[in-house]
Amino acid sequence: MQVLQKSPGILSIDDVFILARDDMQAVDELISTSLASDVALVSQVSEYIVLSGGKRLRPLIVLLASKALGYEGQQHRRTAAIVEFIHTATLLHDDVVDSSERRRGMDSANTVFGNQASVLVGDFLYSRAFQMMVDIDSMRIMQILADATNTIAAGEVMQLMNVHDPDTSEESYRKVIYRKTARLFEAGAQIAAVLANRPADEAALIAYGQNLGVAFQLVDDALDFNASADELGKNLGDDLAEGKATLPLIYAMQKGSDTERAMIRQAIMDGGLDHMDDIQAVIASTGALRYTAMRAQEAADQATSALSGIPDSEYKQALIAIADFAVQRRA
Repeated sequence: MQVLQKSPGILSIDDVFILARDDMQAVDELISTSLASDVALVSQVSEYIVLSGGKRLRPLIVLLASKALGYEGQQHRRTAAIVEFIHTATLLHDDVVDSSERRRGMDSANTVFGNQASVLVGDFLYSRAFQMMVDIDSMRIMQILADATNTIAAGEVMQLMNVHDPDTSEESYRKVIYRKTARLFEAGAQIAAVLANRPADEAALIAYGQNLGVAFQLVDDALDFNASADELGKNLGDDLAEGKATLPLIYAMQKGSDTERAMIRQAIMDGGLDHMDDIQAVIASTGALRYTAMRAQEAADQATSALSGIPDSEYKQALIAIADFAVQRRA
């Protein structure tokens, strides 16, 4: 285990990555070898998206939560790689559905290789993930990941139904972000309890992962209106351009004037950025970003509170640090 330089209980996100460095390196190696295919395009697209960056918080949670619960085996690494493959497959499909041109500060895979290749390689990653699940030889873990994958797919369909709908409620929006984002965070954390054979801690880890995922997505949606394209790794206003009514827009419509509400409604229905500056001004004047940040902080606090019954350790503190990072990040 790496020796950290800070006082006990005070970890930065850099400390967290140092703590998990050996495990993350092993996960990266497993990811690289698992991407191998005798079909050249499969390997090219897979490597382009999987190895293009990102903080890999989802696999990191699997690794840290397993160690926090005293797990001493090696299957947490394989599970972490599986979670990353499932996540990456969703990104490939999402970018095609959303016609996204940027991902993690680079051209998206569908921009480089085309929609057909992106969809099919996404399918490859899903199937590879399930092949790797079989190697773990745990029906319980397979059930959790299969259920999570199905929920994510349903969440994508639900989001598609809400596109260009300015009457999307905060409740409906929250159902989407749970299914689409938080569910995989939740599954990864829950699996840690399964691997460590700590059934009494499953509920706590589920609550941690679910609330962390919600906080992460809320901040993501706020950053779409107040970060630079370089910070985001994608184009500013992408959600609005796609006609998605995210929480900053929902709240701004609730608190804005009739004229401001009509402008935002029209922008969501049209899916354009013609009034982006004006809409950003309304979001700022109505406190929509502050409201979104408060909801994100509430979720992060609930994630941290869920860990209260877990024995204290550097790994537990690392999980808490990730919850802090989720609401403090700029990208």
